[in-house]
Amino acid sequence: MRPHTILFAIILALSSQLASQLVAAQTAPVTDPREMSEVARKAYTKGLKDARALLADKKYAEAIVVLDGLSAERPREPQARFLKGVALADSGRTDDAIAVYMGLVADFPELPEVRNNLAVLYGQKGNYEGARDELTAAILAAPDYAIAYENLGDVYARMAGNNYEKAIARNAKNITAPPKLKLVREVLGLRPPPPPTAAAVAPAAPQAVAAPAQPVANVDAAAAAADTPK
Repeated sequence: MRPHTILFAIILALSSQLASQLVAAQTAPVTDPREMSEVARKAYTKGLKDARALLADKKYAEAIVVLDGLSAERPREPQARFLKGVALADSGRTDDAIAVYMGLVADFPELPEVRNNLAVLYGQKGNYEGARDELTAAILAAPDYAIAYENLGDVYARMAGNNYEKAIARNAKNITAPPKLKLVREVLGLRPPPPPTAAAVAPAAPQAVAAPAQPVANVDAAAAAADTPK
């Protein structure tokens, strides 16, 4: 996707590139201003402009304070909440941004920008199925929303790459999946993961004193990769 295996190295390689290729909508959705007075509309618009300027300067905490104030005054207006999601995502608070966008989707399911940005964050965490579902819903809501089509194509490409890798892992003699995986990587501009180093595959040195074997924690590599900031 263009605010992103069984061979966990491949999942990591795909996920680590997602943020740079997915396109997150940075412009807040348009809402009907008629329920505001002219004075209130101008004040709200100025607040949004100030928040965008703070975002441009990477002053995320200050921008969030401004946006929270706007949302407190106008809780049914989506723009401030949307930009707060952008601020949270850009500052690395992915889970908080997801929560904001999920709340917006619940209140405004027709806004494709919200679903697109939620899909971007899902993709960054390796949740390609969730990203696919949000982009499909965005396209249903706005059939001309070009970014969602491109992002959906990237999601399907990454899902394809993961499945090609699984096919190779389960059948080392497979001769059709490797060229397809190579093509997907080329399309997405991904490099194959490096081979394991000699130190990683070398047997452990024998211990001078024998000791009872200690249980080893079963670390979920996929979960560990998902928790790594992108």
